[in-house]
Amino acid sequence: MPIATKTSPYHQPRQHDRAHVESTQPGASLPVVVVGAGPSGLATALGLGVRGIKVTVLEAGTAASYGSRATCYSRHTQEIADRLGYGDLLASRALGWVGGRSFYRDREVLHFTMPHEPHSFRPPMVNIGQSEYEEMQLKAVARNPNVTILWGVAVTGVAQDDTGVTLTVDTVDGERTLRADRVVAGDGARSKVRNALGLHMSGTAYEGRYVIADIHWKSPLPTQRMVWFDPPSNPGSTVIMHKQPDDIWRIDYQLSPKDDTTEETTREAVIARVTKHLAWLENNGTITKEPWTLEWQGYYKALSVALPEFVHGRIIFTGDAAHLVPIFGVRGLNSGMEDGDVLAWMLAAVINGDADDSLLKAYSIERRDAWEQNIGSANKSTLVMTPSSEGYRMTRDALLQVSAAMPEFSHLIDPRQSTATHARRSPLAIPLASPGLVSGDPLEDRRITLNGVETSLHTARGTAFGVYAVGPVDDSTVAAVSGRVRTALPHQEVHTLVLSPGNDGGAADAWGLGAGEFLIVRPDGIILTRGAPAHLGDFEAALSGSKLAGRQAAATDAADPVRLTDAQKAREQVWQSLSSALDGNSGDRESFLTRLALVLGADVGPERLGEVLNKMSIEQ
Repeated sequence: MPIATKTSPYHQPRQHDRAHVESTQPGASLPVVVVGAGPSGLATALGLGVRGIKVTVLEAGTAASYGSRATCYSRHTQEIADRLGYGDLLASRALGWVGGRSFYRDREVLHFTMPHEPHSFRPPMVNIGQSEYEEMQLKAVARNPNVTILWGVAVTGVAQDDTGVTLTVDTVDGERTLRADRVVAGDGARSKVRNALGLHMSGTAYEGRYVIADIHWKSPLPTQRMVWFDPPSNPGSTVIMHKQPDDIWRIDYQLSPKDDTTEETTREAVIARVTKHLAWLENNGTITKEPWTLEWQGYYKALSVALPEFVHGRIIFTGDAAHLVPIFGVRGLNSGMEDGDVLAWMLAAVINGDADDSLLKAYSIERRDAWEQNIGSANKSTLVMTPSSEGYRMTRDALLQVSAAMPEFSHLIDPRQSTATHARRSPLAIPLASPGLVSGDPLEDRRITLNGVETSLHTARGTAFGVYAVGPVDDSTVAAVSGRVRTALPHQEVHTLVLSPGNDGGAADAWGLGAGEFLIVRPDGIILTRGAPAHLGDFEAALSGSKLAGRQAAATDAADPVRLTDAQKAREQVWQSLSSALDGNSGDRESFLTRLALVLGADVGPERLGEVLNKMSIEQ
């Protein structure tokens, strides 16, 4: 039984008084109402607020969320936090990490490392509980005079017309009516706004069920992702562990199909499960015995679902209100932060009259496509973490055993951690004249030196468009290119930087740009265009929204943002084909596999077959 050694440091969100609200006067309208004070809603509100747009946030609760919920924050999310004014606070509190380990029973089968180069300005991933992350966002909101949060105000009705949206809300003083020019629905997976409009998400629901346990536990284990498949502490299932600040550990474990959800989510059952896993780690020498306490528990199932369209008239959906992804690869909150980052500058351009409403169509297309990219990776991770059929379970178990002897198979059990999604299929994508960086790709941030101070490209740019020129280049040419962006979006800031060897962090070489060439990056870090001034394309028309209806995006590859070698793609196809074939031969799988091995063995020849059989025998 866990024993508390001191008062727990587990984060307790600040409680707020319910707001007193008056109905909007006839003829008056709020510029933007954001429904929901979760991460994506607050990211949108802050992004609009720093651009001078007045925003009212309605939150049904009276505090930030409680519990870890999301735990891992990608490099791109850290960039967005910098842009919105709380990046330093996040960096000072969160725990950075670069990789992790996966085990099959007690044998290590994967040790992965995420890309982290000398020019990288932030760690690839940091850990902190979502409750504390949201409170960092709220501190930034408190410093922004353009953003107001109304706590304890729940939306109960939604009606829209050609000029705005009418919201019926429940407040401490009773029912009120608010009128808004635009509404951003960031009110989560059980979105009241989505339900009020009669909209439904579609996709895939997985069978795997997981319990989350946040414990206070002083352990010397490093900050990394640790996963055990089929450990004695949870036979036939999986256990995931992540470290958070203040000696808080998050443990996720899978329930078996026979487990009763109600019974297994009681405090007593969770304590028993965690005790069993930690005792096993003590017995095998992974850890030493330390007291611990259960601080919070949760439950989830893996879902890959989304709305077909994220923009419905004057109502725009973001975050979990628009889409859900399995947690494996930590894409939920991180993709919601991207939603807010993209939506803020586009919606500001429309509100300011710099672009028409069709620019918001680009938001819907880009972020729906980003969801497809995310599930392209997350669904494969989910098939490993929670196999959806007996065929996938058999091949998953085989992969775990084979990977120890043949590491070339380990990429199939790689968790495919969240990375910035691309917008190559966006109607804003510009066909480019030369090979290289593609319009719609996320631009990697890099360390640079400006005026003797180390910073990064994206940090120096902030929420502005970035116009980067490779020197030497005439000042008049730089001014002309920057002027094109300012003409397209007069209310949008433009950051101009001439790069030269020694102060660009190797950016020009990495981008493949020569002297006199330019790269223009959007406020969300997505490449708009690049090349010589004469080859930058008609990006002004795209940004204004005037030509989006018939505009075609640049040709691109498959949705999965994880780039695989040809050999890796082949192994992935074999894994999926074999899994499906096993499901199709459920009556006599052993005979099927024997026949298959005989045919394939004859195809590769006795020498290669002998090598593989020898490795397989050693593993057994």
